[in-house]
Amino acid sequence: QVQLMESGGGLVQPGGSLTLSCVRSGSISTINSMGWYRQAPGKQRELVAEIRSGSALYSDSVKDRFTISRDSAKITVNLQMDDLKPEDTATYYCHLEYDIYATWPGGNEFNKESWGQGTQVTVSG
Repeated sequence: QVQLMESGGGLVQPGGSLTLSCVRSGSISTINSMGWYRQAPGKQRELVAEIRSGSALYSDSVKDRFTISRDSAKITVNLQMDDLKPEDTATYYCHLEYDIYATWPGGNEFNKESWGQGTQVTVSG
């Protein structure tokens, strides 16, 4: 069972910074992507940033302000958020897409997804 545990959300003034962290547990054969999504009240969940095939991808709204990183073991993924704006207020979710290779025929599972429980980021003041 793959689990993701987030930390680092909170209340910050406009122009401030926060760092979100996500730690994964559980067995995985291959990681396809690790990243962050967010969902503001009344809006759909949207991609913020992810690392896929070794490259970092960002939404236009956070490019040049947010930085995503992960450790070499692909256990932890972080999101450094600078120059935060009120429109960044949302619940942020860690996301993982992965494959599991089984030892028996037909047991492989591809493009599975796991989500964290979410951490609130509020930019106000």
